[in-house]
Amino acid sequence: MSNKLPLIFIATGAALWGMIGIFVSYLYELGFSPIQVVTVRAVSAAFFLIIFVIIKNKAYLKIKVKDSKYFFGTGIISIVFFNLCLFTAIQETSISIAAILLYTAPAFVTILSRFIFKEWFTPRKIIALVTTLVGCSFVIGIFPSANETISTYGLILGLGSGLFYALYSIFGKFALRKYHSFTVAVYTFIFAAIGITPFSNLHSVLHLFNNPKVWIYTIALGLLSTTLAYILYTKGLQSVETSRASIIATIEPVVASLSSFLVFKETLSLWQYIGIFLVIAAVIIVQESSQQVKASRAITTPIKVH
Repeated sequence: MSNKLPLIFIATGAALWGMIGIFVSYLYELGFSPIQVVTVRAVSAAFFLIIFVIIKNKAYLKIKVKDSKYFFGTGIISIVFFNLCLFTAIQETSISIAAILLYTAPAFVTILSRFIFKEWFTPRKIIALVTTLVGCSFVIGIFPSANETISTYGLILGLGSGLFYALYSIFGKFALRKYHSFTVAVYTFIFAAIGITPFSNLHSVLHLFNNPKVWIYTIALGLLSTTLAYILYTKGLQSVETSRASIIATIEPVVASLSSFLVFKETLSLWQYIGIFLVIAAVIIVQESSQQVKASRAITTPIKVH
């Protein structure tokens, strides 16, 4: 494999994640609610991931029942609530703003890791936290003009998506000590699908699946922006250190903003674009070198599973 190919895999995977908002918005237009779109994504992703794992190595499907608690954490507490917050934030604000508020996740991971894993705040982490805070204030419009551009509800949803996605790193760290990343991914979405389907009222919109467009967007959401994105990112990660991969993956909010502009004509103010730049910069700043990670055993997002 050439030196550049893993980087291309990671960038492509991140770009596919950045396109999630397009498929979600189209499903809204066709009559689905946020919780139903989350269900559609969880079920379709679980289906495609199971097929992939069976082809790859059936052994990855073996887990111990007592370890279900890990996947309850990654699948239901993290992925279900993260997607609910993110998809509702897209509806309440915009694809661009929702995507950048999601990128507060590394800041939440840093804070949670201090209390759960007793990891100290380093100067780099403190700078990243402050940069994230300033960047978010620009994005939501409370600074420098003190004229909020999104609702408090939208802000809570956006930050909620970052918090619940950060919890994936926490639960995932325990799961990855015992299982392969493919096992964690497939059971994360299996548990998510099982957990959310009974509450989605999906049966009331089954008639919408008579529309071929629904199948196109469902497959795009579950296969392209979830399964394929994850596989490409993971493949690239085999040859690229996690910190570098996380930096490359910051292409995701850029793609989200660009696609929302090209497809839905969403525009942001200059200060909001500056805020996006600052939040992305914070993600880059918080990455420790491989030597620092080894020395401090700092937690990073183990595997991205949007």
